[in-house]
Amino acid sequence: MQITTDQQYDKVIHDCRNIFLKKTKDYGTAWRVYRMISVADQLYIKAKRIRNIQEGIIPQIGDGILGEYFAIVNYAVIGLMQLNITHDEWNLPLEEVTELYDEFTAKAKELMDKKNHDYGEAWRDMDLKSLIDLILTKILRIKQIINNDGKTVASEGIDSNLYDILNYAVFALILKDENKNPN
Repeated sequence: MQITTDQQYDKVIHDCRNIFLKKTKDYGTAWRVYRMISVADQLYIKAKRIRNIQEGIIPQIGDGILGEYFAIVNYAVIGLMQLNITHDEWNLPLEEVTELYDEFTAKAKELMDKKNHDYGEAWRDMDLKSLIDLILTKILRIKQIINNDGKTVASEGIDSNLYDILNYAVFALILKDENKNPN
């Protein structure tokens, strides 16, 4: 039986969600103090480390590339939550966080399905190095939008870039799981 992209996507999101909810149980929603620039910087740190490893820098800490991709997915979700939570409460109940996580990852999957239809799953033929470059580009775009006080003239906003980052990281995790692309 052929495993579909939707099934692969759901598995990756399931794994990311499990990590996110376990960390939420450990730390609560301490991430609520992040301003959007901090979310962008967390994403940048993770993506930059992946690129460094791809460029041959030997890691000196135990966390591998897979963990960094999981973190990118989860920080993208945190960014989407931060953009959409309108109250100032810092300590959110686990149930609310779970519902928000599911809502934003469902929207990301819907976007992925539409883009896969239009682009014919072109990401499957891409190198992981290109995916991390796309993630870094989207992060730098977010930082520029933040510097422009959140305003864009002709471009997508922060949320669209976060959805793309999330989906690119999911694609990388799928490719790594398939072992088609070791970098």
